Amino acid sequence: MSDADPMQRVNALLDDVLPTPRVRQQLRLAAGLTQQEVADAVGVKRLAVARWELGQTHPRRPHRAVYIHLLKGLAERFPEVAELNASSTTPASERGSG
Repeated sequence: MSDADPMQRVNALLDDVLPTPRVRQQLRLAAGLTQQEVADAVGVKRLAVARWELGQTHPRRPHRAVYIHLLKGLAERFPEVAELNASSTTPASERGSG
């Protein structure tokens, strides 16, 4: 195991943060995407995306990493929406089904 491995593991934990459910929905809407389009891209059912946006559940691996990647890309495109999330995130420790 190289010296970079622990740093990569820590970086993965730091990157594993979801915006609030409201911001997740607002980012999707700002991009003009439907829940079905997001579900198809992430590889889940539309109901899972709906539950994530309502805060009823949180995505699990491997879908979590894909969903976070999508949200980060949308946040870069729509920084005004991402600012809604400045003080509130869902930590990696919160796990749910979906």
